[in-house]
Amino acid sequence: MAPLRQRQSINKERFSSYLSSLRTQNYHDPSSRGGGSSHGLRSIAWNPLGTLIAAGSADRTLRVWNPDRANVRYSTELKGHTAAIEKVAFNPVKDAELCSVSSDGVVKFWDVRTKAVINEIKGLGDAFTLAWAPDGESLVVGNKADNIYVLSPSQATPLASHQQTVQTNQISFCHSGEKIFLTTGEGRVKILSYPDFKPIFHTSYEPTVPFTLNGHTSSCLSIEMQPTARFLATGGSDSIIALWDTKDWHCQRTLIDMVGPVRSISFSFDGSYIVGGSDEGMGLEIAHTETGDYVHSIKTVGPCPVVAWHPAKYCLAYTDLGSLKIIGVDPERK
Repeated sequence: MAPLRQRQSINKERFSSYLSSLRTQNYHDPSSRGGGSSHGLRSIAWNPLGTLIAAGSADRTLRVWNPDRANVRYSTELKGHTAAIEKVAFNPVKDAELCSVSSDGVVKFWDVRTKAVINEIKGLGDAFTLAWAPDGESLVVGNKADNIYVLSPSQATPLASHQQTVQTNQISFCHSGEKIFLTTGEGRVKILSYPDFKPIFHTSYEPTVPFTLNGHTSSCLSIEMQPTARFLATGGSDSIIALWDTKDWHCQRTLIDMVGPVRSISFSFDGSYIVGGSDEGMGLEIAHTETGDYVHSIKTVGPCPVVAWHPAKYCLAYTDLGSLKIIGVDPERK
């Protein structure tokens, strides 16, 4: 895979005027079963180069778009799941290998160039969460029974499983792949070693008690590591995004202008800006990570539960009334 060429960063004073100058493109899927908001995009993900974006839906539609060509005939539909697609993610080191997780209990690995299923793992229950290890050699998938499976993209059975004792939501890795972060229904975040899932830190007052991040008054739903790895961001059903310093694990600041539960979080490629997605309210509020200042608002028709910054430029994909939109691309006019 060719190295990713990143654009130059823009300071927060110029950021809003720059983003306001960018065009927003809608990607309409005419084959979606039911159409409109019932199409229900559940997950969107860029490939490592930012040349493709995958979208998985509640109606089982899985489509890979070329962001520069919004006409559906330039996209690829991947068929095979029998229930809602809950999460999609590209292999971080292979630009054409996509993994999809469905509540049908099946995890599929696709070569998006040929539409071929290169591997599938069945019997994982009501699966809904997915995170690749940074080296692309393994990944973790969680189900609603709070069982976390370690999978290989080349093996048809799980490498391991780790039953959790509390409700477990989204999962994220540190950039080295040695630590994994699990968000819980208690509002906490577990910090575990990978691949053996052992607590890495313990509390100072009780050496046998695992240390957790505790920054939400209710369920912690989403999590994202900043590209520069200085901050770990967590989002909760309390409408708060917390930014944790990864050196001392103190909460440095909170972003409180969200409406509704924070279903997704995304950092810009340089880590300078952060945005959260919610299935309540309207619009998106982009904040400057270092100061916590809100620097730009994006008007939307409805709630935007899923957000994803491009891996190399200020280009933001999001869902609006169940459809995919991207700000910062200029597709060919057809």
